[in-house]
Amino acid sequence: MTSASPTPAAGPARRTVVAAAGAAGLAAALTACGSDDKSSDSSSAAGSNGTAGSAGAGAGSSPSAQESGGSAGGTTLAKTSDIPEGGGKIFKDQGVVVTQPASGTYKAFSSKCTHAGCAVGSVANGVIVCPCHNSHFSAADGSVKQGPATQPLAAANITVSGDEIKLA
Repeated sequence: MTSASPTPAAGPARRTVVAAAGAAGLAAALTACGSDDKSSDSSSAAGSNGTAGSAGAGAGSSPSAQESGGSAGGTTLAKTSDIPEGGGKIFKDQGVVVTQPASGTYKAFSSKCTHAGCAVGSVANGVIVCPCHNSHFSAADGSVKQGPATQPLAAANITVSGDEIKLA
């Protein structure tokens, strides 16, 4: 009877296999918390004019404040009647959330949570909620109301003309 040789068989080392499995799991987790390229393109496009990074600076819109800017381009997002007072609507393809914190006042923010990059999931009672880790943001100014997020949602520029809300 012969005994088995103590030399290992050819193939990947155990460390290599464990590291590869860990890297694959990490990649899957980060992908699940991330957002698609469309939302980051929209966020960077909104930031290219210099006002999207500062909360409240041109991010909000009331019909009287923006009508003079009028019919200049932009993607039509919704009718004003589609945005409930105290709530809002998430536009996943454009990567923005539009809110109406007070009657006739419309605000827009990036829909990408500042904590882990998840897309926010709901807007109600003046609060934008991220479902991944339960961060809450103000529908009025995007500020953090409850962590773990520590940074506000980035403002996005919109215009309101008549009953149309457009991404600027």
